[in-house]
Amino acid sequence: MTPEDLIARVLYRDASMLIIDKPAGLAVHAGPKGGDHLQLYLDALRFGLPRAPELAHRLDRETSGCLVLGRHRKALAGLGDLFASGKVDKTYWAVVVGKPREETGVIDLPLKKREAKFGWRMESDRSGLASVTQWRLLGSDGRLSWLECKPLTGRTHQIRAHCAAIGHPLVGDAIYGRGTGTLAGDRLHLHSRAVTVPFQRNKPAITAEAPVPEHMRAALSGCGWLL
Repeated sequence: MTPEDLIARVLYRDASMLIIDKPAGLAVHAGPKGGDHLQLYLDALRFGLPRAPELAHRLDRETSGCLVLGRHRKALAGLGDLFASGKVDKTYWAVVVGKPREETGVIDLPLKKREAKFGWRMESDRSGLASVTQWRLLGSDGRLSWLECKPLTGRTHQIRAHCAAIGHPLVGDAIYGRGTGTLAGDRLHLHSRAVTVPFQRNKPAITAEAPVPEHMRAALSGCGWLL
């Protein structure tokens, strides 16, 4: 990724925060095995400030879309409080296998991290952390469905684990939906479509919307999304 590429992905900018459209396939921070990650490029987003912006929250490597960055320490602290208290409204688009019987629903299943020989995953467990996801059916071709998902809590892999738990794993999910990649490509079909941040008191909340990534367009179109 060039600095120009990253700058072109800025969806919102003010003196305190940025919202960017993170590409799928790019980790937001360094992993145990190293490799490419977003933080290597954030210096391009200083826009005159002495420090590069930092992550206010995280997205999975394979998830695309809206990602919020704080431009200085005070902003990061404020954004961290907003995310921790659930005051940031997050909207995801997902393409899942099958069609839910209902038009809307709430998945209220505690999640707990499970270590396994070949990696880890989040599983439903009564002793896990409270995890709640609201969802709404936006379209379907009978084989695949387009869901709007709103996580009311911020657990790792929450939407992926919750959708799999109700029998509708995400297309391209190698952890929770093995074998789904051939249905619409082998990339995860999860997109952080929009985010609304009530950052300043007595001022309207800041909202940004990320365009649909190329790898999800065909599946979404088949489910009724209009280009």
